[in-house]
Amino acid sequence: MAFVNLKNKEIQVKIVYYGPGRGGKTTNLEYVYKKFRKRINTEMVTVKTHGDRTLFFDFLPFDIGVINGYDVKIQLYTVPGQVKYNATRRLVLRGVDGIVFVADAMAVRREKNILSLRNLQENLANYKKSIFKIPCVMQYNKLDLLEQGIPLLTTDMLEKDLNSQLKRPSFSASALKGTNVVATLKKIISMTVASIKRDLK
Repeated sequence: MAFVNLKNKEIQVKIVYYGPGRGGKTTNLEYVYKKFRKRINTEMVTVKTHGDRTLFFDFLPFDIGVINGYDVKIQLYTVPGQVKYNATRRLVLRGVDGIVFVADAMAVRREKNILSLRNLQENLANYKKSIFKIPCVMQYNKLDLLEQGIPLLTTDMLEKDLNSQLKRPSFSASALKGTNVVATLKKIISMTVASIKRDLK
């Protein structure tokens, strides 16, 4: 449940970008950070590991307005994709209100996408949350690689692999070029805020 600060009349909403390693989670946040630089009051925090991958989180709060007289602050996080950092992933999911699952559309990453989604389900279950109930948007990233002749999974295959049961909104995207990055973010914010409004009633 979102963190409600009664004294400051503020609701903090936590959205986590989840998915396999090198799938484009950090690239999504970097694009959002550049695009909305004027609306973001803080620096983006990035903790890198050996091999220059995000280990802990990227954290990006920005204001989106008012709900029931409360200011809404959105905090965006990513989790590390590598399997060995599962404890960190679980930690970052604590108190999550909404999820963007960033799948890697490269054909060679098919199995990693499926395993990562299963891992998300297990880690949410640790907090008594269901992947079927929490606001969630699917993003199929790396469309831009098609131009380089790299074999990609079709949207139909990605939907079948990852979204046939969940039936969540999905976007084909290129985090590098910014294609559908903002659309993904807007969708998860609107779903999450709607869910919080229901909980506050």
